[in-house]
Amino acid sequence: MSSSRPSRPALLLVLALATLWGCHSDTKPPVEQLFSDVQFDLTVPPETPADAALFLTGPSETFGGSAGPGLELVYQGGRVFSLKARLPKGTAFTYAVRMTAPSALVALDATGAPEADRSITVHENEENVALEVERFGPASGETGARTVFIVHVPDITPRGDTVYLTGNQPELGTWNGAQVALTRAVDNAYAGSVTFAEGTDLEFKVTRGSWEKVEKTATGAEVSNHTFKTGNGFERVALTVGGWADLLPPPTPTLTGDVRFLRNVTPTDTTLKPRDVIVWLPPGYDAAPTRRYPVLYMHDGQNLMDVVTSFAGEWNVDETAQTLVTNGQVEPLIIVGVYNTSDRIAEYTPVPFPPEYPNAGRADAYGQFLINDLKPRIDTEFRTKAGPESTGLAGSSLGGLVSLSLGLKHPEVFGRLGVVSPSVWWADRDIVKTVEALSTKPALRIWEDIGDSEGSGSQAETVADANALRDALVAKGWVLDSDLKYTVVAGGKHNEPSWSARFGDILRFLYPAVP
Repeated sequence: MSSSRPSRPALLLVLALATLWGCHSDTKPPVEQLFSDVQFDLTVPPETPADAALFLTGPSETFGGSAGPGLELVYQGGRVFSLKARLPKGTAFTYAVRMTAPSALVALDATGAPEADRSITVHENEENVALEVERFGPASGETGARTVFIVHVPDITPRGDTVYLTGNQPELGTWNGAQVALTRAVDNAYAGSVTFAEGTDLEFKVTRGSWEKVEKTATGAEVSNHTFKTGNGFERVALTVGGWADLLPPPTPTLTGDVRFLRNVTPTDTTLKPRDVIVWLPPGYDAAPTRRYPVLYMHDGQNLMDVVTSFAGEWNVDETAQTLVTNGQVEPLIIVGVYNTSDRIAEYTPVPFPPEYPNAGRADAYGQFLINDLKPRIDTEFRTKAGPESTGLAGSSLGGLVSLSLGLKHPEVFGRLGVVSPSVWWADRDIVKTVEALSTKPALRIWEDIGDSEGSGSQAETVADANALRDALVAKGWVLDSDLKYTVVAGGKHNEPSWSARFGDILRFLYPAVP
């Protein structure tokens, strides 16, 4: 009996059908995700406080609603805050960036207006959203002038220290060492803002509260004053501090000649702070044990002879005096540099000037320290000519102001005055009124000068103010190019390099060579 079997094509068909049936039974259709994991990365302005509390807020419950805090962003380093949120797909949301601490602020656009609400609709399983805020400000917006300073500091900066700005304007403390306190900002920076009049010429430095902690380069070198001219809107000034004067190995002093120090000289008046005094002695001082010398007392002693101690550059007093005395161009003299203190403005101003300077006007007390404490010690420890005809007083800026003020009050002590770039503007030109009120002309030999590029504004050293002082002196009997030398220095600025450049001329006039 014969048997039948399936043909080869029929067998292949059966196997194919079995395979398809098995695949159908083992595979499940994919499940569509209803939500998207969204990464928000927010880049904030450089002045943002490091401890800022930032949120994304909106009207929907997802973004906190009308009463909820919203979605909090976490600081990631640099200038970035981030959060990850799960949002339903295909749903449109509106939201805004808000700061709740340390101040309640909103995001502003480049014009200072509050940002329009942002919107988002997600479709993918994972999405990234990059955000950036131009600046933060009040909910009403901000259209006025504001200058924001962003200062990056080195890693050696002590965590607990406060960083300050100090500079040439009243808002910056007129070089008092610590005026505008900056707060910790993102990206290892410190930041703060000040409002100035449009067109104000700024010169400033960064300190940690005193001139002993002033900024330096990473290698400990002197840093030139930072400069900036203000506009009439919102603007940022960014700078980087390389190092600090007190946190670097002290560089080698740059002193020329025979220099002595009197450390921690303490005034009898306990309201005045102790200070160091630097004394430059003329060439041949020790070789001529019977000879006596005239003396020039100078203010801001840190800045006179040594770049290591200076906070704004040095005058090169030691190098200049050494050369001129050696060459016979000036009379051999002793120069005494009196260091300033954090009370510089108070001690260098003859009268108060409220409301900007409520603690000013202590020049008389400072003068009594010079006359009753320091000068007797100098006359005892060094071979001086003690009379007024041989004793001078000199300084720049407020130092020029106090030199003239004390010279007019005490011509029995000081007979030669160096009035360099004087702050004639102080207290509405009070020094001019003082000269005009003189009943008799004291026997004073006066150098007065001013640079024609010393800044602008109501509280800047100007040629017009210096001219007014010159005219008042001439009206009282001083004779130009005789006992009064007046110079307007072309290109002269209000800084140490400019004063250093003309210090030789000052010495030649005040202490001319003796035949």
